[in-house]
Amino acid sequence: MTVKLRYAGLILMLSLIVGGDALRGQDAPQGERIELWKGQAPIGDGQFEEKETWITVHPAPEPNGTAIVICPGGGYGGLVTGAEGHGIAQWLNGHGITGIVLEYRLPAGRSFVPLYDAQRAIRTVRLEAPKWKIDPARIGIMGFSAGGHLASTAATHFSESDPQGDEALKEISCRPDFAILIYPVITMNEKTHGGSKTNLLGENPSEELIQLFSNELQITPKTPPVFLAHAKDDEAVGIHNSIDFYNALLKQKVPGKLLELPSGGHGLNGYQGPMWDAWQEQSLQWLKELKITP
Repeated sequence: MTVKLRYAGLILMLSLIVGGDALRGQDAPQGERIELWKGQAPIGDGQFEEKETWITVHPAPEPNGTAIVICPGGGYGGLVTGAEGHGIAQWLNGHGITGIVLEYRLPAGRSFVPLYDAQRAIRTVRLEAPKWKIDPARIGIMGFSAGGHLASTAATHFSESDPQGDEALKEISCRPDFAILIYPVITMNEKTHGGSKTNLLGENPSEELIQLFSNELQITPKTPPVFLAHAKDDEAVGIHNSIDFYNALLKQKVPGKLLELPSGGHGLNGYQGPMWDAWQEQSLQWLKELKITP
């Protein structure tokens, strides 16, 4: 194992510790916490489990009508809800955007479980949009690392009906209106992040499942606009993930932007500094250019 790979692994471990625990106090949820499944969460094939998924809605003090569902990273084995969750929601609030932190269920090889939660979150926000002064046509999704894979999955896989059959949500679209992916895992092929792949797909996934969740292969003209940011020196999740996804967007003529950052590694220097600031500034500008925000 090279020094760079050891460093990348350390960054991932520290991000789980710092983002999930140390930042939990200062970035503790202060918004409205909502159960998505009422204790009966789908796991696939018509089966359910008695487990809950939560969203925490952080309304903007001066809302501009845009909302973003935030998917923290963690390799599909944990959730970095501080730095990549509630902290992001607070940043978005300062720009008039309502931030919704999704505490999605960890898959443990049940590949569709996180996607069900993301789709349910989007539907729920769309249903409750008037309550939070949100435009139901300006609801996006954002994700970091493995959370970026989940966000890209939600942006490329649309379910026509709610898996629980909830009447109020059944006819509501789960397609996000845009996506923002920060150092995302995208592919499940040989160049993927191994831990994320194993946690999502299991030890010996079929080739069909690998291709289905390799989201660079799932882009169609119906895919919403996507902003991507990735450091060139990311040793944990290579920048080819974002490059391949961006090129596939171009091929399908889907609006997209790729910000290739010169440095920062995975986590962009611990969520701070010029590389971290760059994606935040440019993603906000991109939203304005698309007229998603004023």
